[in-house]
Amino acid sequence: MREIKIGAAQFEARDADKEFNLDCIEALTRQAVEKGAEIVSFHECCISGYTFLQALSRARIAELAEPVPDGPSTKRLIEVSKEYGVPVLAGLVEIDGDELYNTYVCVTPDGFLAKHRKLHAFISKFISSGDSFTVFDLCDCRMGILICYDNNLPENVRMTAMMGAEIVFMPHVTCGLPSVMPGRGIIDRKLWENRDRDPVSLRQEFLGPKGRGWLMRWLPTRAYENGVYAVYTNPIGIDYDTVKNGNAMIIDPFGEILVESDALEEDVVVGLLTPDKIPISSGYRYLRARRPELYGKMVEPLSAEMEQGTNPGWELADPEE
Repeated sequence: MREIKIGAAQFEARDADKEFNLDCIEALTRQAVEKGAEIVSFHECCISGYTFLQALSRARIAELAEPVPDGPSTKRLIEVSKEYGVPVLAGLVEIDGDELYNTYVCVTPDGFLAKHRKLHAFISKFISSGDSFTVFDLCDCRMGILICYDNNLPENVRMTAMMGAEIVFMPHVTCGLPSVMPGRGIIDRKLWENRDRDPVSLRQEFLGPKGRGWLMRWLPTRAYENGVYAVYTNPIGIDYDTVKNGNAMIIDPFGEILVESDALEEDVVVGLLTPDKIPISSGYRYLRARRPELYGKMVEPLSAEMEQGTNPGWELADPEE
């Protein structure tokens, strides 16, 4: 790994409005480059929109989906990458034969480089889960990608780190969701709509257990326990029937936040990631202290009474037939 500046962006994506969303990606890429970014990353399904997928039929989702890398959105990302001379990472719905995937794409000025299919498809029963980890070389660094729910399982980040990832992109659409956890739950849309007159009330919700407070329970831990940098992205504002808090950030291998956004609008933060922190981090040592001979139980199937799997987001809505 070398020293590198990476941008983490947030914006309010429009459902099914790819042209608008790609224009936002281009504008924020320009801003990130002006701040010195050498790579720019965006949130989960930021090209297509995300949460509204839970209410769509398979046919409607398929209409939004595109092949990767030959679809128009990936080609537009490559144009943006060429224009500003930096790699760009963004999410969309991919179609491959009869299968649909929540996919995150990495392109460079030279073209398509990598894609990750979300391992724990969450939002629709019509979207399939990926079946492999994604690690690749970019800008003389070893990169990994895990999408939203993928990061909630420690095993996924551990596997990505064990495959050599030094920097893990963690695109999300999260926070402001129904939950049994005390203090969590949805964020009142009126607070967002009144943010110019009363930013304090909205910021209190964003920083509390409905937003940043929940993230701080686990997100820095994923970086700390594996000795990696985490690049977290998340939308800001209305996402279908929810309000998202943005809070784009980059976390170092000590679990410390290098940069983060508290803006109540679209924004991009740029952090300097340095290689010196990795070999002296606790997580780096933990990877080497593992005793795999003791871990057989971890890869055994759960017993029938424990079997459940990912708690699906489509149970929050009735999809179209």
